Amino acid sequence: MGRQRGFTLIELMIVVAIIAIIAAIAIPNLMRSRIQSNEASAIYNLRAIVSAQAGFFSSSSRFATEFNELTTANPPYLNGNWDTAERSGYTFTMEGEDADFTSHANAVTYNVTGVRGFFVDSTGIIRGNPGSDADETSTPISDPVT
Repeated sequence: MGRQRGFTLIELMIVVAIIAIIAAIAIPNLMRSRIQSNEASAIYNLRAIVSAQAGFFSSSSRFATEFNELTTANPPYLNGNWDTAERSGYTFTMEGEDADFTSHANAVTYNVTGVRGFFVDSTGIIRGNPGSDADETSTPISDPVT
């Protein structure tokens, strides 16, 4: 009888083990890259909010107190639904009064969609807090938005 061609069970197990090792190395790096991307997007969105508030303030001599004022203005200072929409793993809130505003970007699930919570107010300084929501006492992560 002639020799049959094919792979032995040992050879297949070695290939599966190699693939498993590569996956074990690659998946955490992929997840960390996704978290970093979500955080960068949250910071960018907070900068967009500050810019929109500056434009709104220059035209009406007060800050907007809710996203609806920025999105329904003619022309709009922000596009999209900011009140309930999740944006890149973060949710955004805004509060304020005529003379001041605050905005928060909080991870939907900490350590999954983001590691830090972010905060900005009318000073334009974005602040971050690892592991939880940020506030005015959190560490600044950037200079004021100009």
